[in-house]
Amino acid sequence: MERLTTAERILAAARGILDREGAAAVTMRSVARQVKITPMAIYRHFPDREGLLDALANQGFAELAAQLQQIALPKGWEAKLLRMSDVHLDHAMAHPHLFNLMFLTRRPGARRYPQDFQARRSPTASLLMDELGAGMKAGVLRRGKPWEIALHLGALSHGLITLYLGDRIGTSPQGFRELYRTAFRTYFHGLLA
Repeated sequence: MERLTTAERILAAARGILDREGAAAVTMRSVARQVKITPMAIYRHFPDREGLLDALANQGFAELAAQLQQIALPKGWEAKLLRMSDVHLDHAMAHPHLFNLMFLTRRPGARRYPQDFQARRSPTASLLMDELGAGMKAGVLRRGKPWEIALHLGALSHGLITLYLGDRIGTSPQGFRELYRTAFRTYFHGLLA
């Protein structure tokens, strides 16, 4: 069995705390206790708590991007974009505290619109922009700025997920999924060429 480095053990412990209790519970002391090292030892691997949280968020983005890259996308622009939005929703529902850290928590290392989208620094937005760009090039989608539309779709997704996780949408998980997909279809139809 492959042994984890100390940095990997720190990240794994921090991720466990994040998944159970949220970002506020991820402290150098709580992580050190889990790893059985001193809190000061963490600073050899991460500059500070914010650096550790950024590493967790980046790990989440890498996981989500890998999931998006591994799925078989169906034919048709709407089916492809809906499948991608489903993967995003599944990831958020499986890891609500990670979703919050990735998309809603202020972090020094968080990517920003528009410069990071245009420079393709967002592993998840870049995949979406590729599909949008292909749809525009094929003449199926109206011409526009893929990075801007990716932001719109992200805002739609994150807004709905945040409302649902905050118990502001009183429906079953399946009912929410249907509402979520209907919102995306409505937006997609506005993109038709």
